[in-house]
Amino acid sequence: MIHIAIDKLLHGSDGDLTLDIALDIKEGEFVALSGRSGSGKTTLLRILAGLESANGEIKVADTVWLNGQKELAVQKREIGFVFQDYALFENMTIEKNLLFVEDDKKLAKHLLEVTELYTLKERYPNMLSGGQKQRVSLCRALMKRPKILLLDEPLSALDPKMRTKLQSEILSLHKEFKTTTIMVSHDPSEIFRLASRVIVLDNGKVINDGLPKEVLLKTSGSQKFSFEGELLDIVKVDVIYVAIIAIGQQLVEVVVSKEEAEHLSVGAMVSVSTKAFSPVIKQ
Repeated sequence: MIHIAIDKLLHGSDGDLTLDIALDIKEGEFVALSGRSGSGKTTLLRILAGLESANGEIKVADTVWLNGQKELAVQKREIGFVFQDYALFENMTIEKNLLFVEDDKKLAKHLLEVTELYTLKERYPNMLSGGQKQRVSLCRALMKRPKILLLDEPLSALDPKMRTKLQSEILSLHKEFKTTTIMVSHDPSEIFRLASRVIVLDNGKVINDGLPKEVLLKTSGSQKFSFEGELLDIVKVDVIYVAIIAIGQQLVEVVVSKEEAEHLSVGAMVSVSTKAFSPVIKQ
């Protein structure tokens, strides 16, 4: 069990806010942290890792990581951290990047085989693709068999096909190592595939906490689906109006009435839902 009860004043682009979190996370859970940018997700990961200080308490099993009198050093926290930017040693081969963390060739070989990198073990990071570098980062984070694996949007820079492949590898390794995994993600499909629990932050507070299906599915009543996206443009075509909306990595066009078009603002976040197969847009 991970017990978290912390607070920290944050200075964001929209002004000051207090990160005020009280959570209990079960051993072996795969938790996704979601929410708007600037809501405190990455800061929470960094506090767990010991890279930032905070007030309050963090306790993992029977070990106190943080309280009013004690702050456990980063190297003693038994965590693995995978960043967006890979953070690999460019002057070391893939294998040596792993062995630098822990001199365990058997484990390094196993991790590289699982992630289909073993034949590339003598290559240097500058000879790898983005997806390959991220797999090396994941392997390196698991070399000490950490109790907690922290993932900060590790797949955000990859194309959809590579993201899906690495999601499968992350889930496979999570189950094999029985690691408690906490991942920051803005991708609903990624969260749904990987997480057993979703925690949504907003302005430094937990505003939703539950199963992925309960948190992510935003339908009600007779709605058949509901998605959120950014309204990019409203175009008049003959006598009708067409709203162009970015949902995830796709653009969709929805026909709207003149009255609806007048009440929508380009650049705003909107929800697209349907009743009886007739799309409805709300800002």
